[in-house]
Amino acid sequence: MLQTRVIPPADGAYQYPLLIKRLLMSGSRYEKTREIVYRDQSRYSYLTLNERICRLANVLTEAGVKAGDTVAVMDWDSHRYLECMFAIPMIGAVIHTINVRLSPDQILFTMNHAEDKLVLVNSEFLPLYKCFESKLTTVEKTLLISDTGDKTADLPNLIGEYETLLAAASPQYRFEDFDENSVATTFYTTGTTGNPKGVYFTHRQLVLHTMAVATIMGSVEGLLCTDKVYMPITPMFHVHAWGVPYAATMLGVKQVYPGRYDPELLVELWRKEKVNFSHCVPTIMQMVLNAKAAKDVDFTGWNIIIGGSSLNRSLYDAAKAKGIQLTAAYGMSETGPLVSVAHLNEELMAGSEDERTTYRIKAGAPGVLVEAAIVDGEGNFLPSDGETQGELVLRAPWLTEGYYREPEKGAELWAGGWLHTGDVATLDSMGGIDIRDRIKDVIKTGGEWVSSLELEDLCSRHPGVREVAVVGIADPQWGERPFALLVAHEGHVIDAKALKEHLKPFVEQGHINKWAIPSQIALVTEIPKTSVGKLDKKRIRLDIIEWQSTNSAFLSTL
Repeated sequence: MLQTRVIPPADGAYQYPLLIKRLLMSGSRYEKTREIVYRDQSRYSYLTLNERICRLANVLTEAGVKAGDTVAVMDWDSHRYLECMFAIPMIGAVIHTINVRLSPDQILFTMNHAEDKLVLVNSEFLPLYKCFESKLTTVEKTLLISDTGDKTADLPNLIGEYETLLAAASPQYRFEDFDENSVATTFYTTGTTGNPKGVYFTHRQLVLHTMAVATIMGSVEGLLCTDKVYMPITPMFHVHAWGVPYAATMLGVKQVYPGRYDPELLVELWRKEKVNFSHCVPTIMQMVLNAKAAKDVDFTGWNIIIGGSSLNRSLYDAAKAKGIQLTAAYGMSETGPLVSVAHLNEELMAGSEDERTTYRIKAGAPGVLVEAAIVDGEGNFLPSDGETQGELVLRAPWLTEGYYREPEKGAELWAGGWLHTGDVATLDSMGGIDIRDRIKDVIKTGGEWVSSLELEDLCSRHPGVREVAVVGIADPQWGERPFALLVAHEGHVIDAKALKEHLKPFVEQGHINKWAIPSQIALVTEIPKTSVGKLDKKRIRLDIIEWQSTNSAFLSTL
């Protein structure tokens, strides 16, 4: 290691730990009267937010929560969730943001694995909680959350109802300093096999990620500035709603929390609260565009970051026609999540509209403090020429450093000192990332690699296609062949021949090879999604195999 000069600090010099409590200082300093809004049920100022965080800290402390304990939350996106995201880690505990869309058995596993001590339960999730409460091994107390004013519930060792407890608690709390490398948050991410894996982040990592989010979002056409009105449409249990609530609170931005996602309500909140910045996965964006309340509405001024899944041109154009400016971003649960955002520099802005669109739907340029590279199967670095494909690997100061209580999987994640994303990508000379596919989703047909993401993008441009998923299905002659699962727009009928005719020009233009055209399609009313709204390709493959064996007439074959 390089021998550098290190000068000891002066006696009494304050060693400033990067703690989540620091993020609360500036919002109320800059914008005391800016509002935190929850549906049509609650609104209050940043000063009140700080008071409520202190009240919650007192409630939890009096309930016996100690530094190092894990506190779980089962709630919709709300002002309460925001308060929990601050109060729980600020007393030295760890917040476990439970994915309420997992199966009861999976939730049970995550709660026992995380060793939750206290759990906050929204009354809407009581039936779900009852499915596994008798099998919980570490939970000692529960706290009720209610939108309806209920004060009691059949919960074991219930300490009370959220608002009642806060009203009785002191609005002051002295949050102590502690090690910035203390774990602040944890949640669980599902894979193709095995139990969910526990991802965790420290105070230092989250503060640095928050600064990066504010810098990146602020520099990309001013997406997130103090004068914006922010409404997350990404679940707060999913990587802290991508970490944006922390940045929004630090900046003093007006925040609007929609609770359970109802497309009609989302449109109403956009209109009423003058929302102009959001983020979501493509599935939710499609739901908003298809909402009855969105018909004939001009959403001009609404900027939305799209992540979680690739942004295809069809969805981009559909949103653009309604006045919504979409911008792609990239990240994953293990990366905090923000890694890159599509940033148009002067050269790109001077290009054609088609060129700008092509770049906006890519993963974009790595953000501040992010290192990105691509490697081959042996870990050798590959050139950043915009053509050579390899696995995207990353370094940044906020990437999770492992999986909770699973050191072997953590070592696999960090093989060679780089975080392995499992994504096939290219890097251009400016560092721009273009995600070509997940390694496990790339289709190998006749010895050639075909990107399922590229096929999905091209298929989505057919005017009759509302939604599409492409997977590789075993083929005795070619090894694998692309299979397209389609949801048609109302009044449209699509068959394999029509899809082939649609894709032929892209073959002639050199975008894809002729063997990439799906030879089979299935028309369905809904495509399976994961708990966070991504295409569930594992389930799609299993469904197709079942259809092929039991209902071959359902398929359209060339």
